[in-house]
Amino acid sequence: MRTILFGVMLFVAALPGLSAIFLRVYENALVRRTEAELIAQSAAIAAAAAIVWPVAPSSSAAPADARNATTERAPPQAHPDRGSGGPYQTSETEGVEDVSTAIDLRASPILPERPKAAPLTAPLEQDALEAAQRLGPAIEETKRVTLSSILLLDRNGALLNFPGRQGSYQFLPEVTEALAGRPQTVLRLNSTYHRRTFLEIFSQAANIRLHHARPIHVRGQVIGVVLVSRSPRALLRGIYEDRGKIAFGVIGIFVLLIGLSAILGRAIVRPLESLSSASRALAKGKRETPMGSALQVVEIRTLYEDFDAMAQSIDQRSRYLRDFAASVSHEFKTPLAGLRGAIELLQDHEATMSAEERATFLANMAADTGRLSHLVSRLLDLARADMQAIDSDATTKIIDTLAVVADSFSSEHFLILGPKGRAATAAAAAMDRPTLEAILMTLLENARQAGATQVEVFLDQFQDRVEVRLANDGPLIPDADKDRIFEPFFTSKRASGGTGIGLSIARSLARGYGGSLDLAPDDGLVTFVLRLPVARPHR
Repeated sequence: MRTILFGVMLFVAALPGLSAIFLRVYENALVRRTEAELIAQSAAIAAAAAIVWPVAPSSSAAPADARNATTERAPPQAHPDRGSGGPYQTSETEGVEDVSTAIDLRASPILPERPKAAPLTAPLEQDALEAAQRLGPAIEETKRVTLSSILLLDRNGALLNFPGRQGSYQFLPEVTEALAGRPQTVLRLNSTYHRRTFLEIFSQAANIRLHHARPIHVRGQVIGVVLVSRSPRALLRGIYEDRGKIAFGVIGIFVLLIGLSAILGRAIVRPLESLSSASRALAKGKRETPMGSALQVVEIRTLYEDFDAMAQSIDQRSRYLRDFAASVSHEFKTPLAGLRGAIELLQDHEATMSAEERATFLANMAADTGRLSHLVSRLLDLARADMQAIDSDATTKIIDTLAVVADSFSSEHFLILGPKGRAATAAAAAMDRPTLEAILMTLLENARQAGATQVEVFLDQFQDRVEVRLANDGPLIPDADKDRIFEPFFTSKRASGGTGIGLSIARSLARGYGGSLDLAPDDGLVTFVLRLPVARPHR
């Protein structure tokens, strides 16, 4: 159960973290998608610029030269960043460039906002201006559709497609890399950003802008740069566009939670409900077996076993109480009937009775009263034995207790021999001395009442228990009575004053301290075996 609950709580606790990770990964994917779009735009504009860009300033160049510029120019030269591990790889088999993105929101630095252009250090080239003029309509249409900022720069980084603005961006790191023949994408802050909704605080890319610089190659030389920039796709807009996939994921999580709830219900809730129903039935005196579960949770299975043990104990105790009540009523009925009869006779015939008859009736009443008093006393002893307070630190040396008890019972007609055994002098039991004396005195009194003349005591100590065996030479107990001698009120010596409670009291006292009292198999003698826990040395 701890494992199941821990797993569920861990899953629930991890949901916010998983959601945050999902947002970060998803937003990073949106940024890379924007970068891929900028790469595609700049590649198309660079290719178009390479077509219309004059290859030489001479006027003798035929128009066909310009039209065939793409077939005459050499392929771009390889550079260090175009290796097997770089983001821009060239396929040798197909002759096309395999474009992959390189921006990562977690690792890529965010540069300051793009500064204003620096003053020109060289005059603008006329052929570059003419190329920019030819590309102007295409660039404007692309800007209108893609909402991107597109700047066309010459070989010196000078701005070409804004006649009213002059300046150079050669100092920008991305432009520097492009003029060296290496496309470059960077992240820069966007000061024009204004938060539209509160949810945008969860966006890491809301106030940044992607800037991609791509070289323009003509005949193997870099003759210009296309500088494209755009804000990444908004996180909330991206979520809205991919709402179907996200909804599928949310549904998947709910299905998982429903599955976990079903598992918990089947493994915990249903067994507990069944156990509750069985408990209510037990409270009404009925015995109902709780329904088991196919999913075996250790704690639930242990609870079922404990409940079954409790139900058996209650049932056994109930039968014991019923039998006990019946036995008590039977034991009290005989002396009470005698008392009532004697009282009625005295009331009806007292005037006609002789002194001897009156004395006989009074003696019988006194005997019945004495028997009732003795029964009450033994019942109180039995109750104390069942509810005795245990001294967990009690220690009693058995040899000393046996000596005291033997001294009080030994006589010319009742001998107590021993103790004998390998632990006769050293054995100590975890039981207080008065309790041990009460048990031993009950066993010796029981032997004497049964007609024994000799009791032999054996004392042995094992690893975790002390064993006291008392063997007497009295009449053997019939097989039919061996299972009943420890039952309350069972006795074969009722005529001589026996109550049948002594052995029940002795066994209850022994069990209270974690011991036992049993009748050993016949070996020619009647042998009772008392087993008690060994006393542990105090630290």
